[in-house]
Amino acid sequence: MNCPNCQGQNLGKIGHQQYYCWNCFIELSLDNGRIKVHEVEEDGTLSSLDDLFNDEDLTPKSYT
Repeated sequence: MNCPNCQGQNLGKIGHQQYYCWNCFIELSLDNGRIKVHEVEEDGTLSSLDDLFNDEDLTPKSYT
């Protein structure tokens, strides 16, 4: 799986089907075959970035 934002593979696993991109500092999660993209705010909350990507970008080509 590649990061839909930077296309990098520098992902760390942080939970069950949850990943963190060390290149662009966003959190990714897999939900029903789709990637959900979130930005971690200063207070630790997550803000969705899904609206910045099209459906093709948020469909993983392969699972890790």
